[in-house]
Amino acid sequence: MIYTVTFNPAIDYVVYTDEISVGEVNRANAEKIFFGGKGINVSLVLNELDVKSKALGFTAGFTGTAIENGIREKGVETDFIHLESGFSRINVKIKNDTETEINGKGPDIDGRSLNELYKKLGELSDGDTLVLAGSIPDSLPKDIYEKILEMLSGKNIRTVVDATKELLLNTLKYKPFLVKPNIHELGEMFGVKVNSIDEAEEYARRLRETGARNVLVSMGKDGALLLDEHGKTHFRGAHKGEVKNSVGAGDAMVAGFLAGLEQDGYESALKLATAAGSATAFSYGLAEQEDILKLMKDNC
Repeated sequence: MIYTVTFNPAIDYVVYTDEISVGEVNRANAEKIFFGGKGINVSLVLNELDVKSKALGFTAGFTGTAIENGIREKGVETDFIHLESGFSRINVKIKNDTETEINGKGPDIDGRSLNELYKKLGELSDGDTLVLAGSIPDSLPKDIYEKILEMLSGKNIRTVVDATKELLLNTLKYKPFLVKPNIHELGEMFGVKVNSIDEAEEYARRLRETGARNVLVSMGKDGALLLDEHGKTHFRGAHKGEVKNSVGAGDAMVAGFLAGLEQDGYESALKLATAAGSATAFSYGLAEQEDILKLMKDNC
């Protein structure tokens, strides 16, 4: 079974407008609501690819109830811990010629609730996969990813880490099965700007040498690169299409990779990862199965 963890789920309230005048009343042309958070996004795309997963994490208040009900209606199994105070965050995204975001803070997570999560994760079995994705709320210890990987290190569990800078680098000593930086995040980890596929491969190899078993690097218009656990490099060019949305594309890639890996190894995993990520970028929300399968037919 694949488990995803989202520490700080959100309702994304997306407003489309012609322009914004600060200090005045503005009116929307259209509105959309999405339920998500990086781990939840992975579960939603896995569900589109007919792969079952269970979404874990923390929810609070009426917004938390809406998030949980919304993703259950999509077909994703959930096992969230319900916090006694606060409410799950609402992110406001204003889209016109530019994109402006106001992301909510989210509820504080108390020690008892955190211990409940540890207990749930302690019940994972050999052969399970755990996806840890996104930033850490202020109320949680900054080394929580490390604590979780250390707790699971005695089991045969595939761990996936999709995070930035030290949050990812500090987990490498536990040999995560997959890490997925984008090309900018890869450069930030080493204090450089990565300008080419060759450079991306060089720094991906450094992550492997430090402990990551597989490194998947998303490179936007330049495609995606995978350095697998056998040291082999795989590359897929970018799909062609109109980019409508940048939110969730990396999460969709993680989902596509895990789904593809179940089918036919690393080439298949990279192909499906690239299709799922691109299909999401070409959509206003997360990609649906039909969109992903269409891109799977491309020779890129």
